[in-house]
Amino acid sequence: MKSDFIQIENRKIGVGYPPYIVAELSANHNGDINTALKLIELAKQNGADAIKIQTYTADTLTMDSDKPDFKIEGGLWGGKTLYELYDWAHTPWEWHEALFKRARQLGITMFSSPFDATAVDFLETLDVPAYKIASFELVDLPLIARVAQTGKPMIMSSGMANAEEIEEAVNTAKQHGCKELVLLHCISGYPAPVEEYNLKTMQDLAEKFQLPVGLSDHTLSNITSITAVALGAVLIEKHFTLDRQGGGPDDSFSMEPKDLADLCDGAKNAWQALGHVNYQRGVSESKNAIFRRSLYVVKDMQAGEVFSAENVRSIRPGFGLAPKHYDSVLGKKSTRAIAAGSRLEWELVER
Repeated sequence: MKSDFIQIENRKIGVGYPPYIVAELSANHNGDINTALKLIELAKQNGADAIKIQTYTADTLTMDSDKPDFKIEGGLWGGKTLYELYDWAHTPWEWHEALFKRARQLGITMFSSPFDATAVDFLETLDVPAYKIASFELVDLPLIARVAQTGKPMIMSSGMANAEEIEEAVNTAKQHGCKELVLLHCISGYPAPVEEYNLKTMQDLAEKFQLPVGLSDHTLSNITSITAVALGAVLIEKHFTLDRQGGGPDDSFSMEPKDLADLCDGAKNAWQALGHVNYQRGVSESKNAIFRRSLYVVKDMQAGEVFSAENVRSIRPGFGLAPKHYDSVLGKKSTRAIAAGSRLEWELVER
């Protein structure tokens, strides 16, 4: 059965509704709860519909090992072990209540990505309105099943997953009670090259799974996100920070407050521009008929005089008969005297 929208709190997200903009706080608090609180405030001020956090600890996500399998090679986090990265990047669970409280005070939706069942249990105590399955967790079917069992709306990113893995994840969610699901096309590069995004994949996902689709954007500009909206994305998620030069785990590929404001404006303008099929003259065009051509009498004419190239021309403004009628008018007689500069209308032409 095709699903066109989901609802998170009082906001419908889907086909026919303005794009839902999610600011991903991720690790951009850089270990300071005051920074996290400030990011929530700035997300609201700059137009985001929601702000998302991540709920894990280094111990729930990996183990403390320096064996080769656990060492990150190259990229932003090269040289660290997985444990070191996630210990550095996690959002302390003892902060969560204060963060959710502040979001509610400001009137911005907050939800989270849980990374194991204990995180889901914890987030349920905070009455989160929705859940996000992160790209790297899309293959964790037991986690998806646990989240689906809450009955809350779900958002799932597809980064790194092939078509079969996406299908398994969607089926698992549905089989365990999920009735509201959005799929996000994603490239799990940090940052991700624009040319790897292949945004037409979104349309294929929508067709294949009969679900609303969106974009998790890791590119450095807003172009990919705004293009995605033009191609039907109903939700845009993008990392958000105070300062791209802040030195935190995710700062360098995150948007700053002005970028968020530009994204919100650009995405919503793109959605408004899509509109619907319409061939009628727009309101803004109504005064511009003066710049169109139409048929005008250009010499004084007597009643019964024949219309000719001497006394009728196609000129601006555009208030007379359309130029396509020129040949039909020539050779016919006027029904009355006509002053030069009069718009030619059918009532002036003898039938």
